[in-house]
Amino acid sequence: MSKFKVIVAAVILAIGMIGLGLCIRSGINSISQQSRTVSVRGLAEREVSANKVTWPIVYKIVGNDLSSLYNEIQRNNKSIIKYLTDNGVKESEISVNAPEIYDRLADRYTSVGRYDDRYNVTSVLVVVSSDVDRIRQLIANQGELLKEGIVVTDGGYQYQVQFEFTDLNLIKPEMIAQATANAREAGERFAKDSESTLGKIKTADQGQFSITDRDPNTPFIKRIRVVTRIDFYLED
Repeated sequence: MSKFKVIVAAVILAIGMIGLGLCIRSGINSISQQSRTVSVRGLAEREVSANKVTWPIVYKIVGNDLSSLYNEIQRNNKSIIKYLTDNGVKESEISVNAPEIYDRLADRYTSVGRYDDRYNVTSVLVVVSSDVDRIRQLIANQGELLKEGIVVTDGGYQYQVQFEFTDLNLIKPEMIAQATANAREAGERFAKDSESTLGKIKTADQGQFSITDRDPNTPFIKRIRVVTRIDFYLED
């Protein structure tokens, strides 16, 4: 090989090494930039009115004759249904549960003759409606049933009035956008403090939506909350 060819090969090799070095340096800088991220959380909250209510109407009667008790239940149920429909509740929104009968004499822990009435019957009618305001008013005025001799009782844990919000999907996009904007604002403050610029989103986690009562006294007002987690790139 001539001296000239050796020189040319050396020059080409040197150029190649320089180019490779520049590429490696560029790659290292790129990796370094991409490894600089900030993780922030964004919050969105909103209060909405419940759009569905489930109202169990519970009453109890006692006696010794099942046939008489059955007839009394039928009369009471008709009176309750009339009260509801006269006040704007649709019959399709009312359901009648089978009565629950407790036989005291069938309880081995109960002494025979201890009670005057053998049977204790619990009857439940359930109203499910989207007209929350109307049902709330009827709940407040349910004492009117006393005129019919019907005493509505506390249903306990098993039969509680429930208020729900069922249109979450309608407000999800707007709330996610609000949470994302809140996260970006937090990220921009961090970037400014670190003398950087907030870049594109690296990863994002939408988070879970939660629906809770605003407070114990207003279960018909719901608080909806979502927290998103977003990782942003930081740039110089």
